Order: sequence, then C-alpha cells, then structure tokens
Amino acid sequence: MQSLMTPGHKPVPVEILEAEIRRVCGSFDLEPMGRTGVVNGDVTTRRVGPFDTAIVALDASEVARNTRSIRQDPGEYFFLLVQDAGHCRVEQGEQVAELSPGDMFLVDSVRPSTFLYRGERSNQVSLHIPRDEMLHRFGTPCTGGLSISRDDPLWLAMRAVIAKMLLEEGAQAQLGEAFLCLLGAYLHSTRVTGAAAPAETLLSRALAMIDRHRADPGFGPRELAVRLNVSERMLQRHFRPLGETPGHRLLNRRLELAHARLSARKGEQAAEGVTAVAFDCGFNDLSYFYREFRKKYGMTPGAVARCH
Repeated sequence: MQSLMTPGHKPVPVEILEAEIRRVCGSFDLEPMGRTGVVNGDVTTRRVGPFDTAIVALDASEVARNTRSIRQDPGEYFFLLVQDAGHCRVEQGEQVAELSPGDMFLVDSVRPSTFLYRGERSNQVSLHIPRDEMLHRFGTPCTGGLSISRDDPLWLAMRAVIAKMLLEEGAQAQLGEAFLCLLGAYLHSTRVTGAAAPAETLLSRALAMIDRHRADPGFGPRELAVRLNVSERMLQRHFRPLGETPGHRLLNRRLELAHARLSARKGEQAAEGVTAVAFDCGFNDLSYFYREFRKKYGMTPGAVARCH
C-alpha cells in the first residue's frame, strides 16, 4: 500500500524524542529498544484539513500512556491513528489490534494505552480530533479504543479523504466534515443495538442532520424536529448539554461553511463572491448574514475573502 507520508528517521536522544511526543500528543512514556539512549525517529506536525496532526516516526520498543499520565495531562482528544509504514500492536483496555500499513485505530486519550513497536521502524499519522465534538456527535460508541476494519468499504473512503487532505493545502472544512461523516457512519454501523442512550442517539442524529442540510435555507429547527419525529421542546432539551439551541448550532455551522468558502476564494473575486456564498450556505437574509458573521469572526465576509 502506498504511504501517505515519508517522514525521516534520524538518531535522536530518547529524552528529546519523548519530549517532542509529549509536546505534540500529550503525556506518553517512550521506552527504547536498546541501552544506547538513542532512537531513530522524528515528530512533525501539520494542519490536515481542520485537524492538528502528528507524523511520528520511530524504532522504539514501546510508547505508553498510563493512568498517572492521564491524571497529569487530562485527555481532550481522540487520536485517529493511521499506520503508514511498519507495524504496531495497539492495546487499549480490552481492545487489541495488530496494525499493518493502512490500518487505522481510534485511540481514546482518557484511557491507558500502549503502542508496541518491538524495535521495528514505524511511521504513523495521527489526526487529533477534539473529544467534546466527537462525544456530542457520536456519543459513547467512539470511546475506549476502536479498530477500524479495512474490510469495511468506509475504511477505503476514510483513507481517501485523509490522503486528499494531506495533498491539498488551504481551507478544507468540507473535507474534514466529510471525514467525520464517514467516521460517524462507521461508528453507527458497528454500534451494538441499545448500547447508546436514547438522548445520545437523538443528539447524534440531530447533529449529523444539521451538518447534512445546513446549506438548505429552508431547513431550520422546526424541520429538524419534524424529521426526527420529536417536538421542538424535546429537541431543545437534548441540546442543553451542548450549551446551545438547535438554531444556534445550525447558524454556527452555516457561518463556518461560509468562512471556509470565502477563505478559499481569490481576493479579486471577493466583491462578487460574498452574496453568492451567503446564499449557497443557507442564508436568505444578507443583512442578517453580515451581522452574525461579523459577530462570530470580528470582521466582514469581504475582509475574510480579501485576506486570502
């Protein structure tokens, strides 16, 4: 399988590489294979779509995150780990996976985890996905570690989106959203019936539906409630843990979509592009769009377009 990245392996003192891993990924302990005090590896970072991403290369014995590390460094992320070259055994709770090139594993940063390399040279790409966003979207099925089977067609689609995000520079909110939708579909397909609480199921469906229909100006909280077969009042109750209403969530997702599209436009297109972007992103009132956009981003839509 073709690699996504080609990071360099260079001799690095163990304590230096461990410090880099901790800076980028959080509190992990690095165990070298030998007693030389040197590991061949490298840690780099990239913004891949909307995700902070670590590219980690090493030939260590293992890297581990224990309960003490978690207490010192509270986890706020899920790490979508893509094995790009070499092999790695991932252990998290009852979940154990032997990763070969192309395999993926969703690591939960609030649970102890161990990555065994056995001295073999390994390259990994790790997408850092905010934990609260994942829980709000998908509920508990994403917790505790999850191996993503390459036998599932969604695996191929997710890998293709990751590869495209790595290749293309610039605003990629749409690709990031596409990836999360695919991940959500995978989680839904593997969910054991009854494993999620009704509130989590309804909320995750509502969030996915908002993301799917946010560009439709006729789609609002009332239509969302109708499609979910609940009352608007009940829908609002399920959104309370997020600290926002369905309408506010929908507005923010539309503004984020508009910002991403404006950021991707050429400066000379700004004057004629703002109106089209507003309508394409679900707004049918330009004055309302301008007001809410400025309130959220502190600048006008035209200024955002001209800055890129």
